Amino acid sequence: MKMVKKYTGVMLCVAVSLSLTACGPQESSSEKTSSKGSELVVWEDKEKSIGIKDAVAEFEKEHDVKVKVVEKPYAQQIEDLRMDGPAGTGPDVLTMPGDQIGTAVTEGLIKELNVEKDVQSLYTDASIQSQMVDQKLYGLPKAVETTVLFYNKDLISEDELPQTLEEWYDYSKKTADGSKFGFLALFDQIYYAQSVMGGYGGYIFGKDKDGNDDPSDLGINNEGAVKGAELIQKFYQDGLFPAGIVGEQGINVLESLFTEGKAAAIISGPWNVEAFSKAGIDYGITKLPKLENGKNMSSFIGVKSYNVSAFSKHAELAQELAVFLANEKNSKKRYEQTKEVPAVQSLASDKAIMKSEAARAVTEQSRFSEQTPNIPEMNEIWTPADSALQTIATGKANPKKALDQAAETAKGQMKAKHSGK
Repeated sequence: MKMVKKYTGVMLCVAVSLSLTACGPQESSSEKTSSKGSELVVWEDKEKSIGIKDAVAEFEKEHDVKVKVVEKPYAQQIEDLRMDGPAGTGPDVLTMPGDQIGTAVTEGLIKELNVEKDVQSLYTDASIQSQMVDQKLYGLPKAVETTVLFYNKDLISEDELPQTLEEWYDYSKKTADGSKFGFLALFDQIYYAQSVMGGYGGYIFGKDKDGNDDPSDLGINNEGAVKGAELIQKFYQDGLFPAGIVGEQGINVLESLFTEGKAAAIISGPWNVEAFSKAGIDYGITKLPKLENGKNMSSFIGVKSYNVSAFSKHAELAQELAVFLANEKNSKKRYEQTKEVPAVQSLASDKAIMKSEAARAVTEQSRFSEQTPNIPEMNEIWTPADSALQTIATGKANPKKALDQAAETAKGQMKAKHSGK
């Protein structure tokens, strides 16, 4: 799942004076001195290291250190850190999805950051909150993403775009013939289905009095979630979605249908901008449609961040590098190379960035988005919810029964794995 596999003034060069102190075990003065000439290891996302090449070179020159950049799929880096960290072969700085932060903190894999409030205030509220656990900061956001609507201009013009999901249903009824389709989405996955269920009042976790995710309040099977799932089921039952987009290979089928010109519109994310461009598709991008209740379809905000490994021998220097890579200037440079939308507030109206249709769409959709829960209990939601949605998609269970079972399973797993916290 791409979020997993789940946003941004004219630029000013800002000189920020940072007072950085290491969290956890403090580095002694001798350790700080020994950092000179040492090597830091950064795990960057696949095919994204070009975005920090110049920043790394500048940091190396300023601090007289070497920085080795290794590309790894960002959603898998925590898994690798569990083995490589204790072995002494892990990174000093890594990148990860915001929804993994809580698990990483619970397992003691990443360090709390001691970063000045003026640095934290550079970022959008949602992105910086994704890095917080119990009001403590564990990372700095480098990019934000959320799902948007891609449409094929050769099949449907901007003026013809249905404005609601229900109108897309009607459009698909007229155009889908088994080999070509109108609108497609991976609604057998909660990451995408929550856009519909959330718009009708479904939610993953409620909030406690402090505004934190409350795992005791589960909303994946409430009245709104069931109503959203009933609408989702209609797309499958009425043959508007091909059977092939259910299950693990669904994402490949969906993307292939779009790049082959066999789907007028799909829900995807900015991670596919380059791939769709290379495929020669004349596409447009816009926010997700509304629902019949007048609310816009919601979506999860995915945040990529720089985090400091708990196993780093140069934690203070690693934190300084993370701050440097994620600052305003380098965030814009990174966007220019990777097209990933920065999390820096001032860049939300940057003229160069807002020339991008994808960046504009992500920014607009972010207004209707919700933060992907980053507490460890979220790990117990994905599989039961996806399993329920697949039975809904294939017609093996009605939405209420399927979602009730998912909620029961998730609660059982949370009790078994997290009740001792």
